[in-house]
Amino acid sequence: MPPECLEVALTRAAEGDEAAISTLYRSLNPLLLRYLRHHVGRVAEDVASEVWLALAPQMADFGGSLEQFRALMFTIASRRVVDEYRRNGRQTPTVSFEDDFAETFDRADSCDTEAQAIGRITAQSAVERLVGCLPEDQAEIVLLRVLGDLDVAQVAEIVGKSNGAVRIAQHRALQRLQRTWQRKVVTR
Repeated sequence: MPPECLEVALTRAAEGDEAAISTLYRSLNPLLLRYLRHHVGRVAEDVASEVWLALAPQMADFGGSLEQFRALMFTIASRRVVDEYRRNGRQTPTVSFEDDFAETFDRADSCDTEAQAIGRITAQSAVERLVGCLPEDQAEIVLLRVLGDLDVAQVAEIVGKSNGAVRIAQHRALQRLQRTWQRKVVTR
């Protein structure tokens, strides 16, 4: 959905429009779930529910932009991840970088719509596994920048680092991802 439509939905959601709230949820929850799956694995949907429950009372008073709303959503999500770590000990889901990584891109037949959809889903899964190979702080920054579509200053505030530290960590993460990807494609 175009950002302009989501901006309108956000304004209407602040006025209590249930359809607009539903539109925001359908557009933003998949991004939130991908972020949370990286951090809390199987309980991502439960934690996402907690995030939306925390957002609900703030929606009526929210007068900011869609970008600010996404930043608020990921800030709350980040805090819920910390809460989950405290509840269960810091046991992040183990992400294995299987030898079949590159094969996930070969599963879809380009002529079949269903196969294309499955291909996109498996490609997203492959990207999530690739990000899972990063050190936790770099993965967090990449996820917030890419999935959250947040700017450097917003990410810096969420992770408690300076803008420069976020830029450097993102640069290093992307270099590492490129090297990892190249190794997997070459060994394929």
